[in-house]
Amino acid sequence: MTAFVLPAPPTPSVATAGSGERFAVRRIFCVGRNYAAHAREFGNDDRDPPFFFTKPADAVVDSGTDIPYPPLTENLHFEIELVVAIGTSGFRISRDKALDHVWGYGVGIDLTRRDLQDAAKKAARPWDWSKAFDRSAPCGPLVAARKSGHPAKGRIWLAVDGAVKQDADLAELIWPVSDIVSICSEGVELQAGDLIFTGTPAGVGAIKPGETISGGVDGIGTIELTIGQRK
Repeated sequence: MTAFVLPAPPTPSVATAGSGERFAVRRIFCVGRNYAAHAREFGNDDRDPPFFFTKPADAVVDSGTDIPYPPLTENLHFEIELVVAIGTSGFRISRDKALDHVWGYGVGIDLTRRDLQDAAKKAARPWDWSKAFDRSAPCGPLVAARKSGHPAKGRIWLAVDGAVKQDADLAELIWPVSDIVSICSEGVELQAGDLIFTGTPAGVGAIKPGETISGGVDGIGTIELTIGQRK
């Protein structure tokens, strides 16, 4: 048995739909600008190839969590996303085999400290401080692909206090799931337990303390969380 200087931290995990078992999370990859309208609303070309950034595995929290308003920001944004859960490892996976590596799907929210991201962009610096903070990757229960199938279309939406802010269809993804899994695997060897947040549609915006976010993807599930006061 391996001895550690300090106690090993708990394993980050996500709930699974209809089961008491949880999905252990190894890494979190996120895709930027994967809906054309969202790319355009930030002044970017909607034909750009996908790029990836990461969040720590322990940034994941369950649906129903009350999340304190994070420090260092005055402009916290929501971004609803389809989440892909990888079930088997693979390196340089071909597009026609990519879906074979998917365990299932969920609904996630990429929380973003937008003011920090804007400052990082202007200074040509990494996005880590704007994206990879505590509790920045809420994720609803995962549903196994054998039950849901592999969604290529279906409504994806988010509301703040019941008012719909994002409303699109998965068919609008510039790079569908098979492409995203394949392209990501060109840079890293994907492993069981990896999550991929596949990008957000247009309509992102600010969330304030005391407001509740709800969202969903047809055939996959829903997510809900409340933003609390600063610690």
